[in-house]
Amino acid sequence: MSYRAPLDDIGFALRHGAGLGTAIEQGLFGELSLDDVDAVLAEAGRFAGQIIAPLNRIGDTFGAKFQDGAVTTAPGWKEAYRDWRLAGWNAVTAPAQWGGQALPQTVNAACTEMWHAASVGFANGPMLTMAAIDALNAHGSETLKRSYLEKLVSGEWMGTMQLTEPQAGSDVGALRTRAERAGDGSYRLKGQKIFITYGEQDFTDNIIHFVLARLPDAPPGTRGISLFLVPKFLLKPDGSLGARNDIRAHSIEHKLGIHGSPTCTMIMGDTTGAIGFLIGEENAGMACMFTMMNRARLAVGLQGVGLAERATQQALAYARDRKQGRTAGMKATESAPIIAHPDVRRMLLTMRALTQAARGICYAAAMAIDRSERSGDDAARKAAHAQASLLTPVAKAFSTDIANDVASLGVQVHGGMGYIEETGAAQFFRDARIAPIYEGTNGIQAIDLVSRKLPLANGAAVAAHCEELRSIVRDLNASNDPGFGWTAVRLGDAVESLSRATGWLLANIEKEPDAALAGASPYLRLFGTATGGCLLAKEALAALRLGGDTAGRLAITRFFAENIAVGAGALERTVIEGAAGVLGADAALGS
Repeated sequence: MSYRAPLDDIGFALRHGAGLGTAIEQGLFGELSLDDVDAVLAEAGRFAGQIIAPLNRIGDTFGAKFQDGAVTTAPGWKEAYRDWRLAGWNAVTAPAQWGGQALPQTVNAACTEMWHAASVGFANGPMLTMAAIDALNAHGSETLKRSYLEKLVSGEWMGTMQLTEPQAGSDVGALRTRAERAGDGSYRLKGQKIFITYGEQDFTDNIIHFVLARLPDAPPGTRGISLFLVPKFLLKPDGSLGARNDIRAHSIEHKLGIHGSPTCTMIMGDTTGAIGFLIGEENAGMACMFTMMNRARLAVGLQGVGLAERATQQALAYARDRKQGRTAGMKATESAPIIAHPDVRRMLLTMRALTQAARGICYAAAMAIDRSERSGDDAARKAAHAQASLLTPVAKAFSTDIANDVASLGVQVHGGMGYIEETGAAQFFRDARIAPIYEGTNGIQAIDLVSRKLPLANGAAVAAHCEELRSIVRDLNASNDPGFGWTAVRLGDAVESLSRATGWLLANIEKEPDAALAGASPYLRLFGTATGGCLLAKEALAALRLGGDTAGRLAITRFFAENIAVGAGALERTVIEGAAGVLGADAALGS
């Protein structure tokens, strides 16, 4: 089946989970109204479902072709991208000064989910272009902005992010790409980059590469990295395309999934070196690149949500149609749709609950970014920035982890047919597997959360977050609605497990860093579980106040609390008590 954007779920999560409705009432986004947001989302959902989603399968089977240095994308993809950018989707959050619409990051988060649900391979390139716009707008010189931003914003040109090298994957500080100063203020770059998404493509006539490189006199490690803008084609004084720059794609990778997305090995310096232009200051490239990476990390989290939603939709449709076995009271000659069997129901409910919890976390992170950029009060901006910093690694890692869980369950719901490529369930499973790896592995996200984000403001940011979750639990208790069952108790237990594990990590991250980091990944899962469950409860409580689909939201919240959040206590024990079993297990790993 194809994809239908879940506009009701998306809109409700934006309004009542992330708090978009409150932000609009407060005037955070000027004259923007909820009706405006609904219109944007409806059109995005239509485009995703009717234009992009039908191309997903052909992107997987045709892939991207590479010959004589050129990439050919799957049939229909180039035309879909043209229509997508002409409709203005690349410019949703970009500054109005450069032709953007300056809409909230929260609104674009919902659009980003839909693009990835429709086709991850298609959406990967635009995702990085949007991140490149943020980095250039924040750190680039006025000359670079005038030369490149307008066409990046319009989508006429696409951007790439070039960090990884064969010897420097997660260890960015080990990169060897060199940059030499030229006499005219530009630089000459030589080196190799790998795993470059859309490093070459046939969508646009120019590609603007954002490349990390090291100057000859740079200090070692990440302190000596600079960021450069390296166009595929140099510009003439009038802004038109000039000579081809000394950067090229050498090959594309043959991958487990996202076949439609060209992943390139890039070579700079076949002759005199690729001409690049400094973004920010010399040896300060990581700060500039983190602007790009943090936006991309949230987008990858939304990619996980989109994949999980797509897999869930297909599994539900199959389970309603596929008949096998009997339920109590049926005749021997009859068979029931498999959705009637409790074990299949459990799988489907797990898929839906995890997807909606991850959506809530990603949207909350986007709203924190919006408040950090738009709040008029300085203290409010700082608090929102801390919250965004705290939630971003969780949004990226939790959402992409559950995408793998959900896509795997989707294959299981299909049974043997899920293992057959023609059903499409296998593609979601294959496509999802990269998401916990790129844009910073999920292990690195967990390390970042524990070692950098928890200590923010001496732990005040995470303490405020835990108190916000407690307030939701208090509201649950006050509702006295029997339909919640054990929800308040189970979510309350999960929040306190999160609080205790947080306290232990803050007490030990400096004096026993290895012990603390041994529990970093279980802690991130605990954080996502407690937060996601409470955000589901927040939406269910809003539904009770407003009427409408109260039964569905209440049911999924209860399922999450009583069947998923109950694992929080085990995760807490793993964080606090499990380090010795990790650090003392050399005998089990051999020499």
